[in-house]
Amino acid sequence: MTEPLSIRIEKSFAAITPERWSRLAGTSRSGHGIYNPFLSHAYLSAMEESGSAIAKTGWLGHHTLLEDAAGTLLGAIPGYLKSHSQGEYVFDHGWADAFERAGGQYYPKIQCSIPFTPATGPRLLVSEGQDEASVRATLAAGLQQVTRQLGVSSAHVTFLPEEELPFFKEAGYLHRTDQQFHFINAGYADHDAFLDTLASRKRKALKKERRTAVEDGITIDWLTGSDLTEDIWDQFFAFYMDTGSRKWGRPYLTRSFYSLIGERIADDILLVMAKRAGRYIAGAINFIGGDALYGRHWGCIEDHPFLHFEVCYHQAIDFALARGLKRVEAGAQGEHKLARGYLPVTTHSAHYIAHLGLRRAVADYLERERRDVEHVGEYLEAHSPFRKGERQQQGPSRDEGEDCQ
Repeated sequence: MTEPLSIRIEKSFAAITPERWSRLAGTSRSGHGIYNPFLSHAYLSAMEESGSAIAKTGWLGHHTLLEDAAGTLLGAIPGYLKSHSQGEYVFDHGWADAFERAGGQYYPKIQCSIPFTPATGPRLLVSEGQDEASVRATLAAGLQQVTRQLGVSSAHVTFLPEEELPFFKEAGYLHRTDQQFHFINAGYADHDAFLDTLASRKRKALKKERRTAVEDGITIDWLTGSDLTEDIWDQFFAFYMDTGSRKWGRPYLTRSFYSLIGERIADDILLVMAKRAGRYIAGAINFIGGDALYGRHWGCIEDHPFLHFEVCYHQAIDFALARGLKRVEAGAQGEHKLARGYLPVTTHSAHYIAHLGLRRAVADYLERERRDVEHVGEYLEAHSPFRKGERQQQGPSRDEGEDCQ
């Protein structure tokens, strides 16, 4: 890239028009690249406008924009200046504690991710028609430069696709791995066809689990598009608040967030809702991407055996197969997903640590952690529910699973 370029920080999505943002790969269904709903202007702006991800909650917008001399947007990294490490799903509390005990100041830090969303997706966003490798390299180096200029401790780019790692490594970032469980669609005709690939005992157990989940007169509805009325959002938000308050103490998302995404990307949302005795009692929210279904969170106001598994995992598989989607990403952690056909995949993040001493300590820790993640993944794969030989036929390996992005 020979023309003069500049890195600029934009603190609010309100200052970036949807048309301008939609030129970046993966940010709109009509644009180039595989659509990721979490990268859409509608989703990211709703996070800010709803008061969910703002300075008051510790998420000050800090979006890195790469522009040419005419102000044309060439690339971007969505990001935030964080005053804590909540809502990220890649935990660095130990790093912060160690640095501050040694007299350093870990916060604020730069967090490049989708708030409260542990889903892999592009972080080095490139506009259509640009040299992809050059823009990515410039963005990765530019983010490091911004970190130093601001005088903050670090920059963290989480849940990025493996193909972006070389650009961050070249710029001096440290590589971290973790693990999630994804369902990979190997072209199954329906859920029964998928179950046929499982060991007999596992198949029978899951069929019984699904029958038990809908006992006591429970029915399941798929709601999307115009189904997502304000009344439905009120009911789902009650589930979210009840369950979220018990799990996290304070749920992250506001009620207005759901209204905003319901107005803007209703066709990209799937609510799986469970009904009993004429009222909804539980539900899970999913987002529909170009090739994947992304499960986010669930809630309930009644407890029923196996209903969580039915609403969050089995129904997500049913929907993905019906839509011909390549995979289901069911959120962070959860080894219980393995028995339900969700296989371990490696997730990746990149971390720039400005302080040399902290960087050396973190690098040593991450080297050991990567080995542990790999060993655990190998063990889990060996204990998957698939019949012997089916695992190799039904989908890609753990690391390759991220390439489906």
